[in-house]
Amino acid sequence: MSTDLTASPPAATELHRYAEALLAHLAAKGTAPPAAPSFRDVPGYWLPPALEALVAILAGDDPLEPLSRAAGRDQQQTALFLCLALAVSGQGSRIHASWLGTAFGELSLDHPVSHGQRSLWLAAARGAYGPAGKIFVLRKLDALAVQEHADPQQWVQALVPGEPAVVVPPSLADFPEMAEIPELARPAVAAARLVRLRGRCAEITSARQSEHDSPAPLDNSPAIPAATWAEDEPLAVLRQLIGQGGPAGPMASLTSYLLDDLRPGADPHLAAIALHVAAPILRGVAEELEADSRLEPPDTLTVPLLGHHIHLRPEGPDQVSLAAAEESIVTEGMIPRGRPWAALVLIVVGVACLAGAALGPHLLAAAAVAMIGLAGWQLWQRRKLVEADARYVAGQVNELKELAEGAVWALHAYAREAEDRAKQATDDAAELTRLIRRGPRAAH
Repeated sequence: MSTDLTASPPAATELHRYAEALLAHLAAKGTAPPAAPSFRDVPGYWLPPALEALVAILAGDDPLEPLSRAAGRDQQQTALFLCLALAVSGQGSRIHASWLGTAFGELSLDHPVSHGQRSLWLAAARGAYGPAGKIFVLRKLDALAVQEHADPQQWVQALVPGEPAVVVPPSLADFPEMAEIPELARPAVAAARLVRLRGRCAEITSARQSEHDSPAPLDNSPAIPAATWAEDEPLAVLRQLIGQGGPAGPMASLTSYLLDDLRPGADPHLAAIALHVAAPILRGVAEELEADSRLEPPDTLTVPLLGHHIHLRPEGPDQVSLAAAEESIVTEGMIPRGRPWAALVLIVVGVACLAGAALGPHLLAAAAVAMIGLAGWQLWQRRKLVEADARYVAGQVNELKELAEGAVWALHAYAREAEDRAKQATDDAAELTRLIRRGPRAAH
């Protein structure tokens, strides 16, 4: 604000009071308040003549004289104020073609997007300036060649966040651990990602088409004021321009805005423009995903089964690897057990006690029977443990063989499924390319 305005508090109060009332009236009703402007001009300050020019435009009068004075004091601020004020009043069609360029300035990948640029971007996306406004923003974005500086995965994550780490195709439903093997996981993950990308692009473009087909599209003709808008950024920037807003919030980079506009739940008007910018990136991603989806499954594969690596062939599991796994199961399952020395000692002592019982007290006979019985019980327990180990090993070996045979059949089913996956990937990639080729201009 100029020193002249600061030096005249009554003039500042009068000016700001009228400017605030004007913005509130425009946002609510799309027209200027009925009371005529009563503020005085402030030498060197662009806002008083800009307000006069705005009121003249809304009244259908010639704004050239006050417009020239305002532009002579600050051309960009004047253009930004008029473009946003007319947009929030639903009368963006009254802006001059050159005002957008002056107000918008230059975009850069290396510098944050100003709040004024973002508010113009938003207003144009919502149709405040008609098709020409959208095309203006698109050309500004196209000139930056964002795709040449982009990380494709970052854009894919913005469009379809929260992708599963593992995609289990129907053929591997009984062997989900096989879905993590890179040779099998890569085509399945690529196909699933391509389906999600196609769905998200269809969602964005269908929302744009619904806007186009609606009886009251957000263009200039209905003169829809900003009170019906979901976003208040243009009004916030206008309040800052007239000195009534608080401190501006942090600015974001161009890429951050575009990625946010692509995320699910974003405004569909902004998403359509962001999708246009992302189109070259997505075409390349779609080609790569289609190629990965068409990868043929390997003829032979080593898979983990019960903690053992079994080599599978089309005709069945490899017998060498299967035998090695069985040997490992036997080695791990049959617990080494030493000689039953305790039982043998009890038997020997028991026999000795029996021999002594013939010549001595009868208690020795009872002790001998007890020791021999205890030794027998220990030998019986040992035998049961050995039999349990043998049953466990036999069960593990049989289960391993069944799993190996089942895995071979699952690989055959996966190979048949791969043909359908490749066809679907081709259709998905073609449809995705068609959707993003239409672009936001197709809605007009």
